[in-house]
Amino acid sequence: MAGGVNRKISAASARGHTRKAKQNSSFKLPSGMLKQSVALFFVGILAWAYKATQPPPPKICGSPDGPPVTAARIKLSDGRHLAYKEHGVPKEMANYKIVFVHGFDSCRHDAVVAKRLSPEIVEDLRIYTVSFDRPGYGESDPNPKRTVKSMALDIEELADQLGLGSKFYVTGFSMGGQVLWSCLKYIPHRLAGAGLLAPAINYWWPGFPDNLSSEAYYQKLPQDQWAFRVAHYTPWLTHWWNTQKWFPASSIASLNLDILSSQDKELMAKRSERKKYVAQVRQQGEFESLHRDLNVGFGVWEFSPMDLENPFPNNEGSVHLWHGDEDLIVPVTLQRYIAQQLPWIHYHELPGTGHLFPHADGMCDSIIKAILIGEK
Repeated sequence: MAGGVNRKISAASARGHTRKAKQNSSFKLPSGMLKQSVALFFVGILAWAYKATQPPPPKICGSPDGPPVTAARIKLSDGRHLAYKEHGVPKEMANYKIVFVHGFDSCRHDAVVAKRLSPEIVEDLRIYTVSFDRPGYGESDPNPKRTVKSMALDIEELADQLGLGSKFYVTGFSMGGQVLWSCLKYIPHRLAGAGLLAPAINYWWPGFPDNLSSEAYYQKLPQDQWAFRVAHYTPWLTHWWNTQKWFPASSIASLNLDILSSQDKELMAKRSERKKYVAQVRQQGEFESLHRDLNVGFGVWEFSPMDLENPFPNNEGSVHLWHGDEDLIVPVTLQRYIAQQLPWIHYHELPGTGHLFPHADGMCDSIIKAILIGEK
């Protein structure tokens, strides 16, 4: 009788075989493949980080994918276009010709000096003003090579193409006021006078005492401290920092009302007309307007305003600086220091006023008369 062998397996032996089978069935990556997987992971992280820091290309006005051109424009020597807007009497009839430089997150329509100036003064003194979109704002082409110096040269070329003569006046508000330092440095021979209205401060300008600049810097909101720090030390991260969602970005770019003084909040009502054109300000992209503004304004400058010489040693013109002592956007302490270092500047500190003081009734009349005819 044929039959198989019937062998009994103990429970302990069965468990041993099961463990051995499980151990043999576990999957292990070869060491070379593991290294490759880790490398690919880090390459992926780096690729994501690189992509996150790269701003989208600008939508240039007049290009197939860009906004239409509606403004008067000149073509600069490097091929870029600069959009501008004229105010006041025709330049051919003007006694005084002024170039106005707008501030951060603004455009040619935000020419506060021209818009708030009384018609009687415009006619009596025969004042012509031209405002323009700084590169990347409004309808002016972006300038990827924008520097502190290039802004002054753009203003000079605008004046030349519009036929403003050998000398002209310049006024600027906030970041536009900061631009006037470059005019005083690079084109002082073209200036008849200058008015800086609450000009922005670069906390890393050479010449500031460390304790004073640190004190002013730490008066800013923490989110602005970081935005300025990134713009100064790692400008290639500025776009990412101001668009990421993990930490609060620049309070000015995000329109945070906490940075406004009580007077500023009252004066905001006088800016209601901005609703008509505010969409034009950033229409070519935030990087070439807002973010490059931060990089240039708070980057490394090749000169310090404290080292400038009087452009009018024979009193043939004058430089004025106005600032409010309750300005929460630009601390007044550093303006006081600049005025002490440059005694040829006519410094006007306005008690009880904030950053938007040029919008107050009658303020621009006083500013313009002081610059043009020396009236106090």
